[in-house]
Amino acid sequence: MAIEDANSVTTRLLTLLNVSATKKKKRKASFEKLESRPGGRLNKRHAVPSTDTEQPAEVQISDEPAAAEGTNDDRDDTAAEQDDNVEDGDIQDPYEQHFGAKSVLVTEKSKHAADQRAWTTSRERHGRLGNLVLSIPEDSTPLAPIVDTKRVLISDKLKQPFSERQAKLPREIMELQNDMLSLLLSQRDVYFTRTPLDVHQNLREIITLHALNHITKKRRRILKNNERLTHASKAGNPAPEDVQDQGFTRPSVLILLPFRSFGIKWVSALTSHTPSPSYQVENRARFYTEYGLPPGALDKLANEEPGTHPRDHVDMFSGNADDAFRLGVKITRKSVKLFADFYGCDLIMASPLGLRMSIEKEKSSDFLSSIEVLVVDQVDALTMQNWEHLQYIFDRLNRLPIESHDVDFSRIKPWYLDGNSAYLRQSILLSAYETPEIRALFNASLKNVAGKLRTERRWSPVQVPEGIDQNFIQFDCASPTAEADKRFDYFTTQLLPAILKSAVQSANTVIFIPSSFDFIRVQNYFRKNIGVSFAVLSEYSSNQDISRARQAFFSGKKAFLLVSERFHFFRRYKIRGIRNLIFYGPPDHPQFYTEFLSYPFLDDEVEASDVTCRVLYSKYDWLRMERIAGTDAAAELIKRS
Repeated sequence: MAIEDANSVTTRLLTLLNVSATKKKKRKASFEKLESRPGGRLNKRHAVPSTDTEQPAEVQISDEPAAAEGTNDDRDDTAAEQDDNVEDGDIQDPYEQHFGAKSVLVTEKSKHAADQRAWTTSRERHGRLGNLVLSIPEDSTPLAPIVDTKRVLISDKLKQPFSERQAKLPREIMELQNDMLSLLLSQRDVYFTRTPLDVHQNLREIITLHALNHITKKRRRILKNNERLTHASKAGNPAPEDVQDQGFTRPSVLILLPFRSFGIKWVSALTSHTPSPSYQVENRARFYTEYGLPPGALDKLANEEPGTHPRDHVDMFSGNADDAFRLGVKITRKSVKLFADFYGCDLIMASPLGLRMSIEKEKSSDFLSSIEVLVVDQVDALTMQNWEHLQYIFDRLNRLPIESHDVDFSRIKPWYLDGNSAYLRQSILLSAYETPEIRALFNASLKNVAGKLRTERRWSPVQVPEGIDQNFIQFDCASPTAEADKRFDYFTTQLLPAILKSAVQSANTVIFIPSSFDFIRVQNYFRKNIGVSFAVLSEYSSNQDISRARQAFFSGKKAFLLVSERFHFFRRYKIRGIRNLIFYGPPDHPQFYTEFLSYPFLDDEVEASDVTCRVLYSKYDWLRMERIAGTDAAAELIKRS
């Protein structure tokens, strides 16, 4: 995201202040008009439509100044919460160092370094998380690399139920959670590059604990300042000046997910920290109705025998796979309210598509202006959707709002007014594996001046049927911008002509194509230039098209079958009749490579010597090659001329 320069920030803030002042005058005039009506009462309730539900919500009109964040529906909250062991303003608390009103992390040097991607990189090992790559802005002094979780940094009310559950976990899972929590509490960006299925829900619990702790600290500071202002007003004393405790809008945590089914997993992780009777979860029944499967629907993936489908596919697509949703969650001292209004909630849970649809409909992304903790789960799955949706959301994070939304500017933290919130936002990315798109997002869009951490793992070669001759073919390419053209030229001028000359290899041949753009390009080439029969399987193929293409290929009516990686990601069909495999590029998902090499043996009397495999790659395919051939072997393959 491009950060506005100082002059632009100042201009927009002055405009915002002027608009806010004008609205207050209009509001005052409307109140006076209302008072003059017969029987008119300022506290009369009026039904107005809520932004995220179709049912009307009751609001109370008042002539009092707009209340500070956290006071409307939070009247069960008290400023003097006694369930926290870390006092507000504790300079040793990383939250105060990073997000406090007096945070001094953002400097002109650190901002410039983040904008120019000038990071000082070091490596360290951290418990169960293994090797970490730490990047901090050049010429800056970082905080302590690791936060000691033995220090009390989580409120007792949140920590107690978590500790009770954690005590029942295996030791290695407990240690992994503690290691992850120590990284999150450092307020740095964290990119978890390899998230195993076995521990994914355990990591969600840690992240939601961190998010709730963040919301709790922010709310407690606001409530205490509300109390101070009230006492000063009643005593006739000047209002205290050190009450900068919030952003432009209330939402401070954003969690982006690929499908509704993951919303259930995250809400489950979130509410595990808010057990009854200490907390009440509102609208729970409605949530499970809208985010689960429709009544009477059968979840085929979840109900089939284990092993019928790959485990990662079942985990990804069981449940409600709708990719357009958004949910506001409001946290108070005694409740968790689901389906809260975006401008009255603390946490937003949404898919990139659902959030984009909401922004375009309302023509405003102001509710993203004050996001302090961003979580993106299953980033690898988002690469299989429309990646532009995620980039669209990132581009609108931490912008200065268009409207004031009745905010009290005297309560806004100084670094928000300076337009520096993007440099303090903590981003947490979870992915099963790395792709160039995710690494580019990490490098370019994450500008946390406290630093960012990336886990680093070594990969072992994937398991393939013994005896298959795997031929890795490297083509020369000097620039990543020319890589797509170079790959296409090599495929059409050298690799494909050699295959067409062989009667054996020009039949029963599957061409697996990772990129959707490359898939369309190759499909058009086959249609216009190749005089052979072929069928296609893409993410846009209907069930009838899929059945027809699979049958035609298996029976030999079609010599070639073009398969996109997105098709295999969403459908995961087993394809019979394969004798020759051509990988136009290495697949992003390493298991796809294993699966396609095993499909020829679905047919009877097929020997390993009957199967050929060619993989076309360049040096820019390092991340994919590492997952298939293993870290050591991939390094040797990339070095080959």
